[in-house]
Amino acid sequence: MTRFSDAKTLLETLNGVRQTVPPVWLMRQAGRYLPEYRALRAEKGGFLALAMDDEAAAEITLQPIRRFGMDGAILFSDILIVPMALGQDLWFETGEGPRLAPKVAARSVLDGLVPDRSKFEPIYATVRRVAAALDPKVTFLGFAGSPWTVATYMIAGQGSREQAEARRLAYADPELMQALVDRIADATIDYLIGQIDAGVEAVQLFDSWSGSLSPAQFERWVIAPTRRIIAALHDRTTVKVIGFPKGAGGKLVAYARETGADAIGLDETVDPAWANAELPQGLPVQGNLDPLALIAGGATLDSAIDRILAAFPERPHVFNLGHGIQQDTPIAHVEQLLTRLRGTR
Repeated sequence: MTRFSDAKTLLETLNGVRQTVPPVWLMRQAGRYLPEYRALRAEKGGFLALAMDDEAAAEITLQPIRRFGMDGAILFSDILIVPMALGQDLWFETGEGPRLAPKVAARSVLDGLVPDRSKFEPIYATVRRVAAALDPKVTFLGFAGSPWTVATYMIAGQGSREQAEARRLAYADPELMQALVDRIADATIDYLIGQIDAGVEAVQLFDSWSGSLSPAQFERWVIAPTRRIIAALHDRTTVKVIGFPKGAGGKLVAYARETGADAIGLDETVDPAWANAELPQGLPVQGNLDPLALIAGGATLDSAIDRILAAFPERPHVFNLGHGIQQDTPIAHVEQLLTRLRGTR
């Protein structure tokens, strides 16, 4: 698909310049809904094998850019590279998702982990490959998981909808939780600066499980470490940081005001008109099409797109989903989204 604009509109938007037609990229835009991704995975092996193979990961990162002409390319990797570099074993169970061991349930376990920053090197190699091959008008985004979300996996050993083990530990042993979160934050700063040095132009912090926390816990385990990471990145680089605290709800305003994020990602549960009214004036936002509306297509999809566009008449806006694209998303519906978005203004 031919690119719509000759400008690097996504990066301009993150710098606070509103575009007549908002730039677009989609979370998980490189993945299982694309036949070219499925073919490469069948050839190369499982997800982790792909993510640690810089040639394969670079190819996957570029696939949706070639097919759709997206304004942003998101690095193909995983948020659990950080716990792997901190010393946990990482593997993926077929049909069940990631697993980490040993589980961090005591200070002795945390202290027994042996960090290995060399685990980041295949990711940096991927970044260098993509940066060398990417259309210069496309903004290259790196990413990492935020400390709270990464900690939930390190404590439970896998994903958990309720995050019960991590929440219990945060109340029962806040000193251990603080030590774990601090260790993740330190590694994340190093990891993201490495991505930036290798060639990414902006980064996103994914806090996929932030919605499970009470306001006080959200302040300590989401806002505080996110603020520290962003401050370090701003001190040492010029890149813009997108903060994405999924499920934060009304706590999104405090997150926007207190973390220093340059743009705020909105999940699909956030009313975009509310966000436009409540978030700091001029702060760029990203989102927030429901991934299931994209699957529905047709008039449902068109209406959802129009509602989001109408919510941000003056605010800089990056069009995106409210979370990752689903495996069963029809390619024709992604094409419908791009046609509608780029033809409405």
